[in-house]
Amino acid sequence: MITTILTDIEGTTSSIRFVKDVLFPYARERLPAFVVTHADDPDVQHWLHEAAKEAGLVSAGQQELIDLLIEWIDADRKSTALKALQGMIWKDGYASGEYRAHVYPEVAARLGAWHAAGKRLYVYSSGSVPAQKLFFAHTEAGDLGPLFSGYFDTETGPKREAESYRRIAHAIGAAPGEILFLSDIVEELDAAAAAGLHTTQIARPPSTCPSVGTHGCVADFDSVET
Repeated sequence: MITTILTDIEGTTSSIRFVKDVLFPYARERLPAFVVTHADDPDVQHWLHEAAKEAGLVSAGQQELIDLLIEWIDADRKSTALKALQGMIWKDGYASGEYRAHVYPEVAARLGAWHAAGKRLYVYSSGSVPAQKLFFAHTEAGDLGPLFSGYFDTETGPKREAESYRRIAHAIGAAPGEILFLSDIVEELDAAAAAGLHTTQIARPPSTCPSVGTHGCVADFDSVET
């Protein structure tokens, strides 16, 4: 019996284009000034230090770190430090109403129905947990945050490694066989299945489900079997 639903964001609940065409450019444009004006912020300095460590830099100046982070944004690097800093910048955009997070048309209603049916809902995304919370608190469909019981990011572990999903199951106190993971990425689904989770691939049009696959596949949340 499925008691818990764990979902990805990009390509699953929401369009990848919103992240790449709105959020990434917003953070890229504002990152240099953000780093300079938050030089005394302990959280910002922590993540800058983590970025330098990830890049193998023994010491790095402010401009060198800015250049590094811009390069990572352009490469869509799955860096926990970068995601944390981007989330801090995105907070200002959400607060000012410059944009609202995209969700596919049926997502809000389906999440609400699962929640009302007693399913526990969690998010697992490469974006930082604070960025995930901001995302779902400021969607085009309103504040979806209250529907979720928790959030996980790459501090838990890489999304393509089975151990990450075992850690999530342990953290939420559910047997792997009670959890359904939703994602558009086959390699993530493979890792979740290896950890014992149920899986469903979301193939949003124009993508299509593979003719042969190891995971159930549907086009939208309304077609997910729980």
